[in-house]
Amino acid sequence: KPAFVVTSPALAEVIRDVNKYSNNVMAQHVFLTLALQKNGVATFDGAREALRQWWVARIGDAELPLADNGAGLSRDARITAHALARMLQVAWASPVMPELVASLPISGVDGTLRRSQSRAGTAHLKTGSLRDVMAVVGYVHGASGRRYVLVAVVNHANAGGARPVLDALTDWAARDQ
Repeated sequence: KPAFVVTSPALAEVIRDVNKYSNNVMAQHVFLTLALQKNGVATFDGAREALRQWWVARIGDAELPLADNGAGLSRDARITAHALARMLQVAWASPVMPELVASLPISGVDGTLRRSQSRAGTAHLKTGSLRDVMAVVGYVHGASGRRYVLVAVVNHANAGGARPVLDALTDWAARDQ
C-alpha cells in the first residue's frame, strides 16, 4: 500500500504557473512528463521524441525545433521565429487555446510582464531571456478586434536593453489602425 498519495493540480494550473512566472524547473518536469506518459520512463531523449512526433503531426517536419532540457535555458535549443509563429497559429485553432492564452503573462498586468511599459492588457506574451538574448512571443489584441501572433527575438550583447523596443513593438501591433 502507498504511504501517501498526492494529487497534482490540473495541467492547466501547472502550465499557468510555468508560463506566468517562467518557472523553469516546472517546465522541465512538464517536458519530462511527455516521455513518462508515452514510454513509462521520464528521459530527455524520450521527451524530445514525443515533442518531435507532436510537432510533425500538427505542424509538419519543416523547421523542427531543437529542444534540449524543456525549459529553454540552453544555448543548444533552437527554433526559428517563423516556426514559433506557426506553432502559435496552430495553438490558436486548438481546443485548449483558452487555457494556453490564460496561462500567458498579460502585458502590464501580471507575471513576467507586470512591469511592461506597453499598454496594460493589450497582449498575452511569454517572455524569455538568457545572457545576450531577449524574446517575447504570443498574442496581441489589436484595437480593431483582430488578434495577432507576435514573435520577437533579440540576439545581441545588449539584448537586455531591448525591453523598451519590445514594448513599443507590442503597442504598435495593438494600435493596428
